[in-house]
Amino acid sequence: MDSPADPRVDAYIAALPQWQQDILTEVRALIHEADPEVTETIKRRVQPYFVLQGNVCAFLAARDHVNVFLYDGAIVPDPEGIITAGHGNATARTVAYRQGETVNAPALTAMIRQIVANNRAGGWRRIKDSR
Repeated sequence: MDSPADPRVDAYIAALPQWQQDILTEVRALIHEADPEVTETIKRRVQPYFVLQGNVCAFLAARDHVNVFLYDGAIVPDPEGIITAGHGNATARTVAYRQGETVNAPALTAMIRQIVANNRAGGWRRIKDSR
């Protein structure tokens, strides 16, 4: 990971059951591989966010799954169908993972790269308005 890990994100992940730690550690690495300039922070007092010229994604662990919220304004293509919720949401969609499920790394990485590119182009609202 080129950008420094935020110790608060480390603590968030470390407090979870091992299967959730494994998934979020993998997704965290994919985020930083997608673009090493993405930085980590905590928002809403406890929730890990990954940002680069705007929100890219966030984590939220629940009892039986973990969510990766993708901040794309619903304009990033999902050809592999990894989005599990928020299909009609104007600001974010969700990829949920349950114990034993695998991460579709190529599809998630492609979506993260597109979100970062959109952020660098002025953000999803600007891009959506120009369509």
